[in-house]
Amino acid sequence: MSDAVLIERHGSILVLSLNNPPVNGLGLALRTGISEALDQAEADDAVTAVVIKGAGRMFSAGADISEFGTPRSLADPNLPSVCLRIENSKKPVVAAIHGVAAGGGLETALSCHYRVASTKTRLGLPEVTLGIIPGAGGTQRLPRLTGVEAALKLITSGELAPAAKAQKLGYVDEVVEGDPLEAALAAAERLAASGALRRTMEIEEKIAEARANPGVFDEFAKSIAKKARGFDAPFACIEAVKAAATLPGPEGLAKEREIFKGLVGSSQAASQRHAFFAEREVAKIPDVPKDTPVKEIATAGVIGCGTMGGGITMNFANAGIPVTVVENDPAALDRGLETIAKNYQATVDKGRMTQEDMDSRMTLITGATDMAALSEADVIVEAVFEEMDLKKQIFGALDSVAKPGAILATNTSMLDINVIAAATSRPESVIGTHFFSPANVMKLMENVRGEKTAPETIATVMDLSKKLKKVGVLVGVCDGFVGNRMLGPYLREAGFLLEEGALPAQVDKAIYDFGFPMGPFAMMDLAGNDVGWRIRKRQRAENPNNLRYSDIADQICELGRFGQKTGGGWHDYDDGRTPTPSAKVEEIVVETSKRLGIERRKISDQEIVERCLYPLINEGAKVLEEGIAMRPCDIDIVWLFGYGFPRYRGGPMFYADTVGVKTVYDKMCEFHEQHGDLMKPAPLLEKLAKADKRFADL
Repeated sequence: MSDAVLIERHGSILVLSLNNPPVNGLGLALRTGISEALDQAEADDAVTAVVIKGAGRMFSAGADISEFGTPRSLADPNLPSVCLRIENSKKPVVAAIHGVAAGGGLETALSCHYRVASTKTRLGLPEVTLGIIPGAGGTQRLPRLTGVEAALKLITSGELAPAAKAQKLGYVDEVVEGDPLEAALAAAERLAASGALRRTMEIEEKIAEARANPGVFDEFAKSIAKKARGFDAPFACIEAVKAAATLPGPEGLAKEREIFKGLVGSSQAASQRHAFFAEREVAKIPDVPKDTPVKEIATAGVIGCGTMGGGITMNFANAGIPVTVVENDPAALDRGLETIAKNYQATVDKGRMTQEDMDSRMTLITGATDMAALSEADVIVEAVFEEMDLKKQIFGALDSVAKPGAILATNTSMLDINVIAAATSRPESVIGTHFFSPANVMKLMENVRGEKTAPETIATVMDLSKKLKKVGVLVGVCDGFVGNRMLGPYLREAGFLLEEGALPAQVDKAIYDFGFPMGPFAMMDLAGNDVGWRIRKRQRAENPNNLRYSDIADQICELGRFGQKTGGGWHDYDDGRTPTPSAKVEEIVVETSKRLGIERRKISDQEIVERCLYPLINEGAKVLEEGIAMRPCDIDIVWLFGYGFPRYRGGPMFYADTVGVKTVYDKMCEFHEQHGDLMKPAPLLEKLAKADKRFADL
């Protein structure tokens, strides 16, 4: 018997402990151990029942990720057969669940005849987030316990529900404080004494309504269409649950397996698996060891109470960290604090937060007009306008105000961290923390290390990212860092496409159809066209050149069309948020083509996607070669969480590997010949293409 399953006797009850740390992944050894233990229990007349529990900190988080994509993941006994083996046991099998029961872990529990969970347990089927569906009976058993509507919501969202909710919905039978083993043993004794086994696949009552009204599945698909746009897995989940309601049990299980196998090898599943692993990989900094000391962040400070400063302040309050926000203008401070309160109130009004929680968070926020109020803060984040002189002035002042050891962070999205750090006597404590707008919503923190940033500062800010429920990615210094530097060629080519024959609505639609939440022009309208205008003016002043430059965006800004906030930008916004094509912008575009002597032509959506995304990838190759990003996956995470790159495509560098690095390189060579040096392929892109390698091989 494998050590993957530990066996104990409690009287006549056999207790199986899943033992594959850290998350009791259901690898081949564990699956084999469960099957063998059940055989042993059935062969032993002295055993009346079985309890399955998890060793360590949880029941089971599902599949063993070390087996992803290997033959072992599907080797016999596979998980579906193990679940059937549990369900068809002649002796009662009870699940004693603590910590987490997710994916295959929950499917194992659903196969048991009774489920006891501790109060702090979370249970769910998150396979949809990996581009697949539950493949071991989850889509067939859950609706039989919860009803179809609840099961559809749980499975298509991947939600891990707390034990109390799981009990209310019907997929947990009993919730207890602390260790669930004693209650599970008692339940096993009761079941053994009664001789009645409740096999989940034999339950029909909860699916009868959907069987009589199959239209419920189409209605649910419509309800998630916007949120799940572009993803295959959520709609495959609906198809599988429909099989539970419309097919006999064995056929439903077979249909689920068929759908699962069709998805598991798909490009979307590969992309979403990549995103899953990449999100964990970016936390590892090769030259900052895991044992690097991390400073305690007990109090925080924020300078600037505008849109960004207010959002950053909310992040600290949301994490339970007292924060002082400084704004030198009392009226601006009052407006900023009012906006914070309104944002929280909106969340309360939507039922996503209690009034008590709002009040608790607001009490953690203190407003001030003097930087001296930040003298005891452990970390101070500056969030003022993108003007170097202003930032240097603030950091010079902070140097004399902040306590020794305090981390001094700047929210700059473009500017040189080293120049900012040089305004202080402690450059080792200075780091960039580029939050994305709206800062209280967007999950990315692009953390920027300067030449002299200390490992302890880096380790503390990466740890702080997690505490703020952000995904922190460490990058190096260059104009725009990783995200905005790569955004440059993307926006540049979008502008050139207008000169050549496209219009903003067509470009936006092509990029939206690719999977982004919005196209480049809608995005600029949302962010404010004046922001990019200021950046372009600075960049052209600092680095004048004779390369091609589209001035359409500047012309639009000169008319005061800054986007949604002014009622018009690249598009018109008569109702505030919905874009409609602008006749004025079309006139500017067509006139610009005429002035430049460019004959306008028909441009396909495919060309739009390639012209915008391949130069972006090309810039990513430069960023890697220069060491601004450590790994391709770091770039992918920046773009997935900061810019809305579709998760089902994995991020720009993974996408390049998917379509083929040589395909991207060949197209960039074509663009270089047609459009000049702005499109010159990056040396790293050329090297990989000629060696028939991928970015993943770096």
